[in-house]
Amino acid sequence: MAVLILLLSGGGAYFAYMKYYVKTESLNAFGVPGTKGLQINGDVVAKIDDEVITIKDVERELSTMPAFAREFFKGQEGMTRLVDELVKKDLLYVEAKKMGLDKEEDFRRKPEEIKKNALITRLLEVRNATSQVTDKEVEDYYNSHKDEFVQPVTVRVSQIVVRTEDDSKKVYQRLQNNEPFARLAAEVSIERRSANSGGDLGTFKRGEMNQELEKVAFRLKKNQISMPVPLGDGLHILAVTDIKGAAHDFNSVKGGLRKQLMAKKQQEGLDQFIEGLKKTHAVEINKDSFAKIKTPGGETSAPVR
Repeated sequence: MAVLILLLSGGGAYFAYMKYYVKTESLNAFGVPGTKGLQINGDVVAKIDDEVITIKDVERELSTMPAFAREFFKGQEGMTRLVDELVKKDLLYVEAKKMGLDKEEDFRRKPEEIKKNALITRLLEVRNATSQVTDKEVEDYYNSHKDEFVQPVTVRVSQIVVRTEDDSKKVYQRLQNNEPFARLAAEVSIERRSANSGGDLGTFKRGEMNQELEKVAFRLKKNQISMPVPLGDGLHILAVTDIKGAAHDFNSVKGGLRKQLMAKKQQEGLDQFIEGLKKTHAVEINKDSFAKIKTPGGETSAPVR
């Protein structure tokens, strides 16, 4: 499932969403003065030890997002994802304080409003200091995944076309849950000619497709699925099922590949670290509070059923 990708680059933490969005510059997204030590109640969305996330904190986080990003957090399921990411961030903040990183001289000199994110960043720097990717790991990955480094001359493309943004989100989620693309295309695509062949459109060179679709298709890797592409006849979700071309030389890609493998290794380590933190800190989620959270447009999350 494609939810949060936490990219670690040069020791910094950057929260980037392929599908969902949480803006890290919202520095007060966790807890407010005077709220420590509260029992979880109707205004408290989550509690991590003595740190709390309130309804106002979540609303503030939502207010920093662009409108398209807020769409992905609508409803009970969307709000659950958002709160889970906020909890992950606070777990890292609590752990950084537990390690005493907030006592370091460099940190103490930082302005108060950026200290929280700076402390999380420092924790990740400490954790990633010993993380390395060897030359052999880079070369082995290249040799076993050469299809990922092909400069495409032609691509074979399949598509699913739906009418509304809501439909596209539902279909995309089903694809992320590993439902077969061809089966979904046959079931839901409104472009019936390609739907009858499992969404297959055939093979294309550059200049032979709709310009907007071509930009997306020629950036995809084999078997990768695109985000929905809006066109006049609906929203198109693409999949590239085959690529023909020549592979990039190893020396031309090894620098970028090393960074990619390093980010992957650090992400996997971070995921394990956060799962461990969840077991050592008291994390409570109050889903009943979700219905009270308002987006800038005034809408609220769906109530718990």
